[in-house]
Amino acid sequence: MKPRILFLPHGNLQYSQLDPARRPWVIDQSYEPLFDLVEKTGAKIGFEASGETLKVMADTRPKVLAKLKALMDAGLVEGVGSPFTHIMLANLPPEIGLGSLKDGLNAWEKYTGHRPRLGWNPECSWADFLPDIFQEAGFDSLVMDGDSFFLGFPEIREATGLDYDVRGHSNKSKLFRIEDFIKDKPQYQRYLTNVSQTSSGLKLLFRVDFFANPMLWYLMGATEGNRTEPVSLDEITGLLGRWKDRAEATGSFVIPYAEDAEYIGTSAYFYVKQFGHARFFEHEPESVDRFASLLETATACGYEFATPSELIDQSEVIQLDDKHFKSIERGSAWHGGTARAWLNTPQARILDPVCHAVFEGVERLREAVSHNEAAAEFIEKARKAVTSAFVSDSRWPPAPTSPGRFNVRESIEDLKKANIYLEKAMIAERIADQRSLYSPNIMHTQILSIEEELMAMEYFGEVPEEIASKEPTAVS
Repeated sequence: MKPRILFLPHGNLQYSQLDPARRPWVIDQSYEPLFDLVEKTGAKIGFEASGETLKVMADTRPKVLAKLKALMDAGLVEGVGSPFTHIMLANLPPEIGLGSLKDGLNAWEKYTGHRPRLGWNPECSWADFLPDIFQEAGFDSLVMDGDSFFLGFPEIREATGLDYDVRGHSNKSKLFRIEDFIKDKPQYQRYLTNVSQTSSGLKLLFRVDFFANPMLWYLMGATEGNRTEPVSLDEITGLLGRWKDRAEATGSFVIPYAEDAEYIGTSAYFYVKQFGHARFFEHEPESVDRFASLLETATACGYEFATPSELIDQSEVIQLDDKHFKSIERGSAWHGGTARAWLNTPQARILDPVCHAVFEGVERLREAVSHNEAAAEFIEKARKAVTSAFVSDSRWPPAPTSPGRFNVRESIEDLKKANIYLEKAMIAERIADQRSLYSPNIMHTQILSIEEELMAMEYFGEVPEEIASKEPTAVS
């Protein structure tokens, strides 16, 4: 049997520096061409999208959502679930993440009629409770960051020379050394060519940057002073060719592209992340053609396209050693970066305490109004609003870059909504005078206070680009 290959684009319309008014444009330039390409070629893929992304598609581009649903009905696209809001799960109390994961699954079922089994963890942030909340939400499998997993082996960590730093974006350039280290070591390769399983029964699929990043640079056709020539299709052919041999020897599949879907059709965040340039979501129609070339190259190399479920159900399963699984570093994230970097920005340091205070109000009032349906409904609305205020991209990226002013504004408006809903819950329960439980009036002034502070800041893209110069992240 041919080794199988899974392309897994990840869709998120709550992107930092993506003005909400341009979200439908991204659907037009990225998601629709991707779906058209799948229909034209018959290539099977996975497609992850947050519940918020699906909602924006339904509200603004229902015809594109209908294309996605038709492809899912035909078995060419399998949906992959995630939190409804693009939040950093490792940075938040488990109950916030669990609620948003359930909301995300419900959104897939509402908008497509399908309920995903495979979960996507935004930015692959890591904490020990994450497998538990994915399983409790209803997932039986999870996409994992293979780089973070491999760095739990001391010998691989030493070979990469990687040191985590919450002040940086990533360690992409050092992650290429992982492939160099495991190129003759099938005992490590097998994690990328088989399904793994935890002791609790959660199935795991591993993605890695040494696959995804060269493909990203190929899609962008970029050099930007780091290379003489852009990544060529010959290089991609070589990468897929050597891993075809490894897949045949150690397992049955590979996952070469588990990266942002927005790089198919737009430049998304590429020039910000890689070079610190104030260039966001430029039209890149050639990247759609290049993605088509990736699919053609995979076929030419002898792979068979597969959906996530086909990999999960038809592959060998490696039972993971719990001791090593628990060695994945808490606070790590994909690209050799850290989840805690999202907690370390000025915006996060100002927003997060207020978000947590409002969420504490949600929890306290939930206990107080357990038998009042009207009040409970307001509290549920408050929970969803404050979860939305925790969205990761109003807290990212770190200086000298920043989120967009509009990203931060959305979180502030969500906090205002949550506070109003909690006040309405107290009125419905007739406990508006019990302000020792929660004080909407004081919290209102707290939100106004941080609004003044956050809106007085300078934001990247509003100041001269040269201020944001930084060292580029090279592609190997």
